[in-house]
Amino acid sequence: MSTLKWSATNADGLLADLDLPPAAYRALLKLRGRSEPGGRIAMDQATLGELLGLSRPSVNAALRELELAKLVKKVRNGVYQINPMLAGYISPEDAEDAVRAMPTADRLDSKGYLASYHKAVAAYQDQLAEQRKKRATLAAAKKAATDKRRGSLHAVG
Repeated sequence: MSTLKWSATNADGLLADLDLPPAAYRALLKLRGRSEPGGRIAMDQATLGELLGLSRPSVNAALRELELAKLVKKVRNGVYQINPMLAGYISPEDAEDAVRAMPTADRLDSKGYLASYHKAVAAYQDQLAEQRKKRATLAAAKKAATDKRRGSLHAVG
């Protein structure tokens, strides 16, 4: 059980506006509940998946959504950082200091926050579509080369 008592902001309304997938909300709540003062979490994806009863791909997708929304940042494998405006702190002064120290672009109360989230999601979806297109093109080229090789083979009898 966490002993954290202070958070810099009440972001429940904002989080609802993001319309994240349910797994992302569940992951965020679990990470917040397991975080250290200041929002650092040392937990690998497999452990998070076990705690939530989710597959690894579902955990990856949930964490990706949280990163796109600037709610959680991956520091390195197995270590994440909750946005300072959502993290828990031991004192209100710690919470205020953390928010003052963070980049303005990462603040959840900036006017363009929701628009930047939607833009990040769209860019990510475009990136995925481009990757699918490249894979399809490579697969088609490989199939064409295989068909051409097979067409040039003759049975010897």
